[in-house]
Order: sequence, then structure tokens, then C-alpha cells
Amino acid sequence: MTLEPVMRERLATLHPETLEITDDSAAHAGHSGAAPGGNTHWTVAIVSRSFEGKPTIARHRMVYSALGDLMNNPIHALQIRARTPEEP
Repeated sequence: MTLEPVMRERLATLHPETLEITDDSAAHAGHSGAAPGGNTHWTVAIVSRSFEGKPTIARHRMVYSALGDLMNNPIHALQIRARTPEEP
């Protein structure tokens, strides 16, 4: 079972205009934190007006907060691209 629908539901609290979620776990097989079933290494690209006026670290904290306890387990690594609609 993939974690993506749960992640998508939780990240909806940030009111994304666009949201792309990619499970990169297969590329990390054998590395620390990797599990046989995946769901451990992710990339999130999110565009939201909620990020306006906030530095990168604050945006990442917002994403971590939205994902909550998933950040402890099963997510081991998360690459984030958080931007506003005006940013390239």
C-alpha cells in the first residue's frame, strides 16, 4: 500500500495549487532507512499561497508539520520543493 494518498490528504491543509508526490524509495534500496515495501524516501513539489513571505526553512517546517507523525515512520527522507505560484 502506498503512502501517497495519506500524504496528499495531510498536505491539503496547505491549500496547494499544485502538488506532486513521488516515491523515490526504489532508488534507495539497500540504504539506511529503506524498507522492502518502499514508502520511505519521497519527493514533494508543492505550490501554495500559504508560503508567501516565508523563507525556505519555514516552508519546509510547514510541510513537516502537515505530515505530522509520518515523518517519524515510515518516512525516512523527504526532498521538498515548496514555492508560491509566482516563483519559477
